[in-house]
Order: sequence, then structure tokens, then C-alpha cells
Amino acid sequence: MAPEPSTGLAPVCPARASRSFAKRASGCRTAYSTAVSFAIQDAAWQPEEHWQLPLGRRFRSLKMWFVFRMYGVKGLQAYIRKHVQLSHEFEALVHQDPRFEICAEVTLGLVCFRLKGSNKLNEALLERINSARKIHLVPCHLRGQFVLRFAICSRTVESAHVRLAWEHIRGLATELLGAQREEKAGKPCCGGQISSTI
Repeated sequence: MAPEPSTGLAPVCPARASRSFAKRASGCRTAYSTAVSFAIQDAAWQPEEHWQLPLGRRFRSLKMWFVFRMYGVKGLQAYIRKHVQLSHEFEALVHQDPRFEICAEVTLGLVCFRLKGSNKLNEALLERINSARKIHLVPCHLRGQFVLRFAICSRTVESAHVRLAWEHIRGLATELLGAQREEKAGKPCCGGQISSTI
């Protein structure tokens, strides 16, 4: 079982970010290697997957087992319920701004939303959000619409972080819409010709 980011378990059980430290690297390579001898071309070089618990058939469940042992059933329930609560808090904030719309039912920690308008407008908003490097959003296409995905998946996220993220998004949306209004206002009408009557 490899957790997906939208499930809320990815931060506590990363699928591709597990690391370990060892005094003798050769022992790790011997114990964890999944390469067959005839496929090894250079014994001095070993891929990084042979330095840790691999994502092979035998060890995926072990990673989840460690998480279950650490959190317990009640701990995992509280963890997931908190992310669900925070996602609905973000959903409520989106509903308060008539410029935005929710595009799909909120599931676990994932909120799909967009600015009301064209796909190009939302692509421009996403570019501004990710270029600012304060938060990072990943898009998707839903029923022909370009949609922004706000995923709550950090182990330490709190309500204050959600509100800060939303204010950041709203601020960039205001700048984008203002720039578009200025651009439209600056364009001459009638192909740049001004007509007058005498």
C-alpha cells in the first residue's frame, strides 16, 4: 500500500522519500538489494534503492506497519479527521468570495476550486501562485475546466496556515483581475480610430 498525497498519509509514510543511515553501506546493499546478479554491470555502482527499504513487493506493507505502530488507530483517526476539518474550513473560505467556485465535492484533505472565468485566467493565477513560492498548488482538468487543487497533507498544518494560504491566493487573484481590467481599459476601441461627428 503506497499512500497518495490526497489521502493525508503521504507525509507520515512517504512512498519515495524513505532514508536510512548506516555505518557500513555494504551491509545495507546486501540486505536490501533486489537486483539479480546477471543484471549488475558495475559492482562499484549501486542505485539508491539498494540503500534502503525498497518499494518492492515485500516492504511496502512494512512502511505502513511502522506508521500504524507509531500513531495507533486513534492517532490516525484524529490525524485524518483534522485534515478533513481543515479542508472544509478552506472550502468555507472559498464560498465567501463570489469570484471563486468549488468544482467538486471536498474529499478528505483535497479541495478543487477555481476563479470564475476562462481556463486561461486560472492558468495565469496558478502561475502567479507557484511563482511566488509561498504555497504550491497542482492543477487538474475537470469536465473541461482547468481546476486548482488545494491539498492539505502536511503533518504540522494548522487552521492559521490554511487562512494564510487563502489570503495569499485571494491577494494574487485580486492583482491578476486588476491587471486584466487595466489591460482592457488601455486597448483602443474601433481599431484605434477615433470617430467624431460635427
